[in-house]
Amino acid sequence: MQPDIWSLYPRMLKSRLFEEEIARLWQEGLISGEMHSGTGEEAIIAGVVTQLQEGDAMALDHRGTAALLMRGVDPVLLLRELLGKPDGLCAGMGGHMHLFSREYLAASSGIVGAAGPTAAGFALSAQHLRPGTIAVAFFGEAAMNQGMLMESMNLASAWKLPVLFVCKNDNWSITTRSTEVTGGDLLVRARGLGMPAVEVDGLEVSEVWEAARIAIEHARTGHGPTFLYARCVHLDAHFLGFQLTRGINHPLKELPGVVLGLLKAFLHPGGTSLGKRLAGLKKIMATMLATRNDPRRKPEFDPVRRTRNLLASDPVRLQEVEERIKDEVNGVIRATLGEVQP
Repeated sequence: MQPDIWSLYPRMLKSRLFEEEIARLWQEGLISGEMHSGTGEEAIIAGVVTQLQEGDAMALDHRGTAALLMRGVDPVLLLRELLGKPDGLCAGMGGHMHLFSREYLAASSGIVGAAGPTAAGFALSAQHLRPGTIAVAFFGEAAMNQGMLMESMNLASAWKLPVLFVCKNDNWSITTRSTEVTGGDLLVRARGLGMPAVEVDGLEVSEVWEAARIAIEHARTGHGPTFLYARCVHLDAHFLGFQLTRGINHPLKELPGVVLGLLKAFLHPGGTSLGKRLAGLKKIMATMLATRNDPRRKPEFDPVRRTRNLLASDPVRLQEVEERIKDEVNGVIRATLGEVQP
């Protein structure tokens, strides 16, 4: 059985364009607080969510917009929620990190690792009330260091709960390299709890889809959970407006104030030694250069572009699909704000 790329790509593209519109509204100040974009995760989300059926449940992390959109939640309700409107998905009370849909049995949380116990609860309910249905948990690799997630995986394995645990690893725990705060191999850790653990390229939707298909069938037939480990790239860093990426993307606008502040601190009388200040300055500059030169910022690490390349042999059909999706997203913005996008 092969995935239908022509069906998966439109969902990925719609998610990308929708989140780009969210970023625009956030930049304009219409959306309050932090905003954690899921751009770069589209292949993982599409490869899993498009295989869910009625009665299946989703436990999401703080990047839940794409999963809800691909599951079928009304994008106007989603966008109205992010804008804090009382007619939003959660009456404007949840923001982007605490989104819920009773209709689709979906719940998200900004608490790292919370997707684990939520999914285990969904799966226990499914096991007793909706045999043949499953739950999916989405979380980042740093969540694997949270006790409640590990306990949930242990319980799911011991009770053979129908859960698919999806770990999205972008190698960063906010601003810290994940390898610096995580010991051992996460695949080995999951297998140590008695469940199958599979690694996939999170940029290749076909690979994710096939691994998820096997894992979902495993869960539906009463064989218990699976751990799916997918590597990806967060194209907008940890959150929109992240200082390092702002400085790199808009150096003339962002860096003068940063440089001035660093110089003042460096030349300030008193405090630590000049050597330590110089070492700190070098570390900051090295971090900025590493971010600027990160090979993952290249187009080939964009899952939407990769998937699009697979369809380039039929440019007429591809153009029709892309125009249709752009019109759909434009319609959502127009219905929400009364705006027409170019």
